[in-house]
Amino acid sequence: MSPRSRRAAVTAFGAAIGAALTGSFAPPALAAPAAVGRDASGAPGKPPLRRAHAHNDYEHPHPLADALAHGFGSVEADIWLVDGELLVAHDASGLDPSRTLEALYLDPLQRRVRAGHGRVYKGYNLSLKLLVDIKTDGAATYRELSRRLRRYGTLFTSCADGRIRRGAVTAVISGDRSARGPMAEERLRHAFYDGRLADLGAGAPASFIPLVSDNWNSIFGWQGNGPMPAREKARLRQIVSAAHAEGRTVRFWATPDQPGPAREAVWRALFSAGVDYLNTDDLAGLEAFLRAAG
Repeated sequence: MSPRSRRAAVTAFGAAIGAALTGSFAPPALAAPAAVGRDASGAPGKPPLRRAHAHNDYEHPHPLADALAHGFGSVEADIWLVDGELLVAHDASGLDPSRTLEALYLDPLQRRVRAGHGRVYKGYNLSLKLLVDIKTDGAATYRELSRRLRRYGTLFTSCADGRIRRGAVTAVISGDRSARGPMAEERLRHAFYDGRLADLGAGAPASFIPLVSDNWNSIFGWQGNGPMPAREKARLRQIVSAAHAEGRTVRFWATPDQPGPAREAVWRALFSAGVDYLNTDDLAGLEAFLRAAG
């Protein structure tokens, strides 16, 4: 999308903001739900779900807050660089100048971590993964994002000359692949790169690519109906084993996500194989599955 087109999309959306807010996004005045990690008395509540990833998290009524209320260990935000601002939306028709990355994610996370004595989930040593999916030019968008992340200091996990300092939140950059160049050039980074299966065995350190993600449907034909073919089951376990041997975690997107036996069969296969993040738009459904699975 050209800068002129992006500006036009933002302007048009701003003019129609009242109508747009009657769609999938709830008005900001609605109260967000309480989060997992502490009950009303301040005692530890249900533990967070380290393997739960909220795909397109910003499309829920309360971005970030809903996923945290269900205990998710990873959330995803798509960003667009528009006139110097980082706006969160799935496509250009959803651009809204008020829905910035800071407003929806960075500032709320900073407040929560301060209130939680350095933790997203008070009492639990989990670094929340913030997967940032870049929709505009990767190099330019990442450079702007990098400047924003530096403002939050030790909130984010950082890497200096290969040495990692763990923060309450770990930003991982996905989407447009041209972000990789400027990321690799930084001596001090407050973000990490989301690799692909092709990066396994290619030599990039886990301190740069701690996560590999790929499209389920480009690798596997099985959609949860009937037993998983033995060849595909072996392939899944080989991928996980190879990634873990290199110190990386694994996620697949585009897995079946309609409630029912097929989705649960795929989730069971992923869980059993050791896939680190299960991808969903159904927060309650995945929470129920993972808590039952233990």
